[in-house]
Amino acid sequence: MKMTTTIIVSLLIIGILAGVLSGLVGVGGGLVMIPLMILLLGYSQHEAQGTSLAVLAVPVTLLAAYNYYSEGYINWKFAAFIAVGFVVGGFFGSKLAISINQAMLKKIFGVILLIAAFKMFFGK
Repeated sequence: MKMTTTIIVSLLIIGILAGVLSGLVGVGGGLVMIPLMILLLGYSQHEAQGTSLAVLAVPVTLLAAYNYYSEGYINWKFAAFIAVGFVVGGFFGSKLAISINQAMLKKIFGVILLIAAFKMFFGK
C-alpha cells in the first residue's frame, strides 16, 4: 500500500481513536485499531493484528510483534503514524475519562463493547 496523505490521515485517526478510547475506557488495540485497519485500510486480520502489536510493541508485545514481522504482517511505517496518534489520543482520552463519573464511564465502555461485538459477530 502506497503512503499517501489520505493513508497518513487515516492512520493518525486510527491512532487517535485508539488512544482516546484507551485513555477513556482502557481499550485501544484489539477493539479499535484492528477493526478500523480492516475496514478503512483493507488489511487482513493478520496484518491488522501485527500492526496493532507493533504500535504497542515496546516493551509489552515486542516479541509477539516480531513473530508477525518475521511472517511479513507488519508495516512499521504505518505503525509509527498510528503510535503518534495513539499517544495524543491517550492523553486527551484520559483527561476526558477523569471528568466523567464512574457510572457513565461504565455505560460508555459497555456500549463500545456491544457495538464491537455486534460488528464482529454480524460483519463479513
